[in-house]
Amino acid sequence: MKTLLGRRTRLLAATATTAGLVLVVAGCSSSSGGSAGATVKGVHVVKAGQLTTCTHLPYPPFQSEVGGKVQGFDVSLIDLVAKNLGVKQQIVDTPFENFKTGAFLNSGQCDLAAAGMTITPERKKNVDFSDPYFEATQAVLVAKSSGLTSLADVKAKGKKLGAQAQTTGEDYAKSKGYDPISFESSDAVLNGLRTGQVQAVVIDYPVVQGWLKDKANADKFRIVDNLKTGEQYGFTVKKGNKPLLDAINKALKDAKADGTYKKIYEKWIGPYDASVASSAAS
Repeated sequence: MKTLLGRRTRLLAATATTAGLVLVVAGCSSSSGGSAGATVKGVHVVKAGQLTTCTHLPYPPFQSEVGGKVQGFDVSLIDLVAKNLGVKQQIVDTPFENFKTGAFLNSGQCDLAAAGMTITPERKKNVDFSDPYFEATQAVLVAKSSGLTSLADVKAKGKKLGAQAQTTGEDYAKSKGYDPISFESSDAVLNGLRTGQVQAVVIDYPVVQGWLKDKANADKFRIVDNLKTGEQYGFTVKKGNKPLLDAINKALKDAKADGTYKKIYEKWIGPYDASVASSAAS
């Protein structure tokens, strides 16, 4: 999976009104099929007046709930799409495994998914991805008191490694011969490190950046590896939904051209790196 970005002056207003949150139980049936939706500027939406986005909370800085509102890098970018369509974004919290299968897109529960999701050939079989909007790396975070100095050190010293379930961080660890302990969310990953269930974790670098903004975390933990895995994030839509995909790609292209993307990135991620704005195929 995963890790994330930025802004524009108009963004603050968009974020202030950002997406309400709807909790969805896995396996629930959809009651918002095509007949209940509407078409705006040539794009069909599953619910009139809104662009419904599936995500998986929390995953700061890409999406998290603060003060009853869901906000973050992904949220701000999709707010641009919604604004162009003349609707408001609505967030639906769903299990991350649904993003790999496209289940809630296919059932008409959501119009798109935005969850700091890495573009992979396997996932492309089930969903259509937008142009890449973020270049991601994986970070290895350890307790300063652990004595660990690298990912290789974790194995050499027989320590336990943690990762978020169903993510490319977990996949990467397994590909290198590790057997990571899986946690359901990024918050659970950090809690596992705090409580000593694991002595190191591998997860998207932007997520770790967000954690280390908290002085208590910065005092206790440190990054010992930054793994360049060639990952790019993309938003997803139901297979064949070209009108919405085109609308997403246009909003991303315009935001990169007019400086909005840079502002959003700096707000949520940190100092801007032009390489993350690459639109090259994954």
